[in-house]
Amino acid sequence: MDEALVRSLTPAVLTILVRRGADFAAAEDAVQDALIEAFRLWPAAPPRDPKGWLVTVAWRKFLDQARADSARRRREDLVEDEPPPGPAPGLDDTLQLYFLCAHPSLTPSSAVALTLRAVGGLTTRQIARAYLVPEATMAQRISRAKRTVSGVRFDRPGDVATVLRVLYLVFNEGYSGDVDLAAEAIRLTRQLAAAIDHPEVAGLLALMLLHHARRASRTGPDGSLVPLAEQDRGRWDTRMIAEGIGILQAALARDRLGEFQAQAAVAALHADAPTAGETDWVQIVEWYDELARLTDSPVVRLNRAVAIGEADGPRAGLAALAALDDALPRYAAVAAYLHERDGDPETAARLYAEAARKAPNLAERDHLTRQAARLNAGRRR
Repeated sequence: MDEALVRSLTPAVLTILVRRGADFAAAEDAVQDALIEAFRLWPAAPPRDPKGWLVTVAWRKFLDQARADSARRRREDLVEDEPPPGPAPGLDDTLQLYFLCAHPSLTPSSAVALTLRAVGGLTTRQIARAYLVPEATMAQRISRAKRTVSGVRFDRPGDVATVLRVLYLVFNEGYSGDVDLAAEAIRLTRQLAAAIDHPEVAGLLALMLLHHARRASRTGPDGSLVPLAEQDRGRWDTRMIAEGIGILQAALARDRLGEFQAQAAVAALHADAPTAGETDWVQIVEWYDELARLTDSPVVRLNRAVAIGEADGPRAGLAALAALDDALPRYAAVAAYLHERDGDPETAARLYAEAARKAPNLAERDHLTRQAARLNAGRRR
């Protein structure tokens, strides 16, 4: 197959889909899926009209995704803005799909990526950002997962751990990303907690509730990002915090610690502090130590450096940060914050500006840009 020909046709196919009414991001995803099909099918049966074939397949992919998005939005419309407390009825079809996509024939990471794409409604770009990998890498991973399950029977559901990972990533995208999926993720996790007696399911539900309780205070009236220390704690949902802490305490009492319980414990310590200055940073560092032991995640170690900077001073935080890869997302933002607290506004301003250029969304970019401008203005006085 002439790979150069296939790729040369991509801009024209993309333009045709946009002219037919597809938005650019959705058109990109559809064309990407069509290219994957082309690389799979053309070596054995090349079409007489490659461009027409790509347009037809890409448009079909776009319509399939549009129908899936429409169905997901209808499900979301059934969910109230704030998820109510209390138990939920049995598993619905959506949660069953999560389990079926987490098929035993797939690796956990591939199962998560496939479920996020096929059921969660996230784009390849959003999933790649969550996994800290290039979009092309994630597209290949999803394509391999599709090929793996294309000929298998969906009669063996996947494991709970993989479904929890998917729900967590869907919640994170809804909480801070482009699509509002947080309430749907909470609804499904409530159903899972009602159906499965597992401390990590409870830990994830507690984590979601504790984060969601702060949602109203996370942005200002103009949409600007409000850091945790500056949030109006009077706007936090105390009922939801109490429910989350109660669920977490019951899970921890079972002495089967997992990463979601540990993350929820950190969130609970933030939620329980009357003011930012009264936050128990020493305990938070201890919980991050547990998380690092459980996950060995570089993102956890990045957050741990912030906590150490609060508990033991900015120099200690910078020392913990120095052991990490400076290519990590938000590394520059953390370094800027710690340098500012250490009395080095010049370095902090430079790092805030660098972090703004790498920010994953507009609200974060604007916040970091304002931080850099604030420090630069102070130096000029």
